[in-house]
Amino acid sequence: MTGAPEPVFLEPWHGQVFALTVHLNETGLFDWPDWAARFSATLARHGLERDLDGGADYFNCWLETLEMLLNDLGQAAPEEVDRLRAAWEAAYLATPHGDPVRLAD
Repeated sequence: MTGAPEPVFLEPWHGQVFALTVHLNETGLFDWPDWAARFSATLARHGLERDLDGGADYFNCWLETLEMLLNDLGQAAPEEVDRLRAAWEAAYLATPHGDPVRLAD
């Protein structure tokens, strides 16, 4: 008898940011070689040259790269990203444990 399969991503948001990036690439917003070059540069800038296990350091760099790319493409200005991040944080902190987190309109 085998146990439950190991999750592919350590945290749900890792899978979400990965899926979003793949989706944006598949819709033609950017090409994958450009993404890979930018992501490699982010990893190098943070000194993450060692083998990574897909944990927080890896996906924080992934998210940073996606945010910078979307900014460069005129799709998400840093101020808008900061505003949304603050709104999600406020909503999360105001949500009772176990309830879904929802942004105010």
